[in-house]
Amino acid sequence: MAVPKNLAIVSVVGRDQKGVVARISTYLAGCSTNIEDIEQRVMEGLFIMTMRVDLSDLSTSLDEMILGLKHIGDEMHMEVSVRLHSARERKRVAILVTKEPHCLETLLADHDAGLINGDFAIALSNHDVLRPIAERRGIPFHWLPSTDKSAHERFLIERLREARPDLVVLARYMQVLSPAMVRQYPHRIVNIHPSLLPYHPGANAYKQAFEAGVRVSGCTAHFVTEHLDEGPVILQDVFQIRVGEDTLEDVKEHGKALEGKVLSQAVQLFLNEQLVVADTKVLFRPGRLPA
Repeated sequence: MAVPKNLAIVSVVGRDQKGVVARISTYLAGCSTNIEDIEQRVMEGLFIMTMRVDLSDLSTSLDEMILGLKHIGDEMHMEVSVRLHSARERKRVAILVTKEPHCLETLLADHDAGLINGDFAIALSNHDVLRPIAERRGIPFHWLPSTDKSAHERFLIERLREARPDLVVLARYMQVLSPAMVRQYPHRIVNIHPSLLPYHPGANAYKQAFEAGVRVSGCTAHFVTEHLDEGPVILQDVFQIRVGEDTLEDVKEHGKALEGKVLSQAVQLFLNEQLVVADTKVLFRPGRLPA
């Protein structure tokens, strides 16, 4: 009978330089670790490598091996991480909403379809409108009016601390998060904005596009930063506007049809660990290695 393998994924990300593969591979070989597969890519000067390794014959302790890899990463100014197959857990997702249900409903439908590799831990809002949708799915729902901005943000921070999310999703949550809150979840808050950023940032984006007479608009899923609607873009999609024929309501309906889809795809990419944020850009890892 074949001995079960003890698999792990080693991830290396950093500025491209000579000798990265050789140094990591040599170190792993010295620990009697077998490299089963490797994928690497250089994008805009950023080196991204993913290795699937078998630790069955590891000649040192797991902690020592990981510390050794981290030390190499520090010396080369690169981020090195190790994920054990047996330790992989589904990520926890918090959803922030206001009144519009379409993005929340798309996320729930895609979760049911097995597309979202995570669990919805909590839904938070500044209104009680979407409580029935969340609670029908067994998702704890809490809300507090945002008339007092400071009190509402304290409420968010406390509830999120209790829920311990890996990702916070703004599913048409119509409030601006403070820089202090954003800093607690760096590159872990995803928003959907109803325009092709950087065009038409801020409020009433569809109205801006309609009044400008543009023939193509769309929506953008992006990471939230301290600067409103300027975070790294994950995905965008477009729809056409028939200038002179479409009303503003038509434009809004076209946009809503895309928003949930684009937001859900961005969430899937994050949960499947297919994203790397480099400076102000989102880059996609090489195809994920099965483990």
